[in-house]
Order: sequence, then structure tokens, then C-alpha cells
Amino acid sequence: MGENNEGKKNKQNEHMQHGGMGSRGVARPMAEMETKKTSGNQSDQDKKEKKGKEEMGMDRMKMLHMHHEQTLWVYWAIILLGVWMVSSPFTFSYNVGTVEPSGGRELWLSLSERINYMKWSDILSGLLLIILGWRSLTPNRPVSIWICCFIGIWISMAPLIFWSPNAVGYYNSTIVGALIIALTILIPGMPNMINYMKMGGDVPPGWSYNPSSWPQRGIMIALAFIGWIASRYLGAFQMGYVGYAWDPFFGDGTLNVLNSKMSHSLPISDAALGTFAYTLEFLMGWMGGTSRWRTMPWMVTFFGILVIPLGFVSIFLVISQPLTVGAWCALCLFTAIVMLPMIPLQVDEVIAMGQHMVQRKQKGDSLWKVFWKGGDPITNKNDERSPELLELPQHPGKVFKASVWGMGFPWNLALVTVLGIWLMFSPAVFGVGIKASAADLNHLGGALVVVIAVVVMAEPLRIGRYLNILIGLAIAMLPWFIKDGNLALTISSTLTGLAVVGLSFPKGAIYQQYGLWGKYVK
Repeated sequence: MGENNEGKKNKQNEHMQHGGMGSRGVARPMAEMETKKTSGNQSDQDKKEKKGKEEMGMDRMKMLHMHHEQTLWVYWAIILLGVWMVSSPFTFSYNVGTVEPSGGRELWLSLSERINYMKWSDILSGLLLIILGWRSLTPNRPVSIWICCFIGIWISMAPLIFWSPNAVGYYNSTIVGALIIALTILIPGMPNMINYMKMGGDVPPGWSYNPSSWPQRGIMIALAFIGWIASRYLGAFQMGYVGYAWDPFFGDGTLNVLNSKMSHSLPISDAALGTFAYTLEFLMGWMGGTSRWRTMPWMVTFFGILVIPLGFVSIFLVISQPLTVGAWCALCLFTAIVMLPMIPLQVDEVIAMGQHMVQRKQKGDSLWKVFWKGGDPITNKNDERSPELLELPQHPGKVFKASVWGMGFPWNLALVTVLGIWLMFSPAVFGVGIKASAADLNHLGGALVVVIAVVVMAEPLRIGRYLNILIGLAIAMLPWFIKDGNLALTISSTLTGLAVVGLSFPKGAIYQQYGLWGKYVK
């Protein structure tokens, strides 16, 4: 029995040993099987993701074709406008009713060259529109559509560069050029954007409103159109299509400014160039949806460049007219007044776009791709606060209030604006000539005070009000060192400058939230 028990124990030990070996031997294939199973699951998951992407790509392509069918008339319209441009030189004849620019301006082209260049520009542009418009009848040809857009830009610029010899060439080209731009990238939307559009919310993370809402953009579109009308009139005078430039306040001041050496320093009409800029601003106001700060960073950037830095340059050129020309231009001042509020109204959209670029970079995205194709949303919050533009006839106050979210009107900045206007007109009140140094100081200083006060009414830029402290101190002190003023103007300038300094310290109320930018609102 003992031997049997001992034998059983030995067999059990041997079996355990073999079992241990066997367990290890079995465990390895089992682990391999588990690994293969996991790999298989991972492979299946990859296949599913790949299949999902393929299906999404097919869905997007299907949507692209459906959208193309719905907007097919756009590309036929481009072809018809191409035919129109080809026939324009033969229909209107640029040889009839030719004019010379105002003020005896010397041009870089002779009259015959102006006629020929305009004719061939129209013909070649029209032929390209016909060819590329025909190509665009087939879906998924974004390059052809983009080239048509740039041809539209060229058609708008050609009368300025070649100094269209008669009015009909100028008006025809500027209108057709604007229509081509609208037909290529506005009415049907951005070419092939369906292939990479990013769905999601339209309120920037941490913001209390959407800076790309239609009320916010509607006021920009309206201001750009008003500026376009005024600038177009001034451009028509410089180009020679209008014989006299009307000025309700400064007599021949507008004539003197538009025919000045400063105005003639450019090889093209500066007023007509301003008209082209307003055309782009007006059209770009319509571009994209209510989340374009996220989906179209490139467009918001270019729109911001048109409005903000170029707007500052335009305003500075206007306010420097008394210093450089010795005259005021009423309609030029009007265009500056129209341009000035566009700067604070546009800056919030640019900031929202910049915040999105920063946040996508933090998540590892390529800034290059995000800039040109947009980025995925950080949050999916949708704008439920902004009213629809359809409510404008019934609730104009409500829509207007939504259009200026992001701007505040503190009493101190409003008063600083009034003081700046007083500085601009005080030399005339106290009988100091417009060419005197004391008048120059007040004209320039007062205009700068107004510009800064209005711009910093934008809550995101409120910290810029401190610039008026420096300008106010200069206005208060410098008159005492200028000899061609008088005592009354000097005292007025000093008191006004000190008032500007004191009123520029309070920040005023801040009503909105700005996400990452909030820490700079001081």
C-alpha cells in the first residue's frame, strides 16, 4: 500500500511537473491566439474605420454632385458673362466719348494704348471665362472655378490699371467683375468645400456670442456698400468721367484734395482703388457660414487685413489732408467715417479665428491645413442668441443691438470722441488758418483722438485707450511751443488735451466674454 501510495505520489508529482510544462506549453499558444484575436479585432477596427472614411468620402462626393446640379446655372451664367465681355468692346466702342483724368494727371499709357489694352483685356478675359466656365459644368473642378474668380478680380482692376478711356468701360468692367466673384465663390459657396467642411458649433469656446453671425456681418456689409457708393463717385471724378466733385462744406476743398500731388503720387486713381477695396469688403462680408471663424480662417484673415490695417492707412491718409494739401475733402471724410467703425466691428471675428488656430495647434493639428481648410470644433455650442436677419423689418432695434455685440459705448470714450472732433474744428473757431502749425497740431491730434476712442470701443481692444493719454499730453503741452497760434486756441488745446488724458483712464463696462482673449481685456 505504502509503495502504491508512494508510486501514486511520484506519478502525481511527475504529472504536475509535466502539467506545469504543459501549462506553459499550452499558455504560449493561448497567448498567441489572444494576440492574434486582438490583432484581428484591431484589424477589423481599422477596416471599419477605413470603410467609414470611404463611405463618408462617397457621401461627400454624392453631396458635391447634388450641390453642383443645384447650382449648375451659375456656371452657365459665367459662360454668358464671358460672351458679354468678348462682345463689349465691339458693342460700346472704347474710341467714343474718351476722356482724360482730372487735374492734368500724366498717365503711363497713351490714349491709343488705353483703348487697345482695355479692348484686349475684355476679349481675353471673356474667352477664358467661356473656356473655364465650360469646364466648370463638370463637377469637382475647383481650380477652374478659382481661376474664374481671379479673372473677375482682374476685370474689376483692369479699368484702374489701364485708365479706361470712357465711363462705359469702367462701369461695365467693375459690375461684371463683381458678378463673376459672386458667382464663383459666394452664391455656390467655396469650390469643393463640401469635401473638407467641418461640422459643429458656431460659438467660439468661452465666448458669449458668435462674431460671425449674420447681424454682425450685416452691418459690415451695409457700411461697405455705403463706402463703395461714395468712393465710386470720387473715383469717377479722378478718372475724368465726372466734370466736378461736389463738396457741401469745404467749397473747392474736394477738388484740391483729389487733384493734389499726394493724390497723383500713385500710378492709378486712389479713389478708384478705394472703390475696389470696398467691393471686396462688401463681397467678402457674404462669404461663408456662421462658423467661418473656424471653417475659413484664410478668408477671415484676408477680410481682416482689408478692414483693419488697410482701413487705418486709408483713415490716416484722409486725416493728413490738411497737413499735406491744406484742404479738407467732405466726401473723403465721409468715407473715413464709414471705415472707422468697421475696424472695431471686425476685430472680434479675427480674434476668434486666432483663438481657434491656437487651440487646434495645441491639439497637434497642422496650422497650414487648419488655415486653409478649417478645423474641427473645440465645442459644439450653437448660436441661439443672435436674431435672424429676417426679423429686421419687425425688430430693427433687436437686430442692430446684436450687430454691435463686442462694442461698448462708455460715456468717457463717447466724450473723448466729442473732444477730438472739437480739436479738429477749433482752429477755424478761433480764427487760425488751416496752414498754421497750431492748426495742424489740432487737426492731426484731434483726428487721432477720435480714431483711437472709436476703435477701443471694441471691448477686446479696450486696453488701447491708454494711447490717448500720450496724445492728450502732447496736445496739452505742444501749443505753448508753437508761435503761429493764438492764446485762446492754446488754452483751449491745453484744457481739451488734459480732459482727454483724464477720461482715458476708466475702462468702462465689459458686457461680453471672449474666451482665451478675456485676459487681455483690461
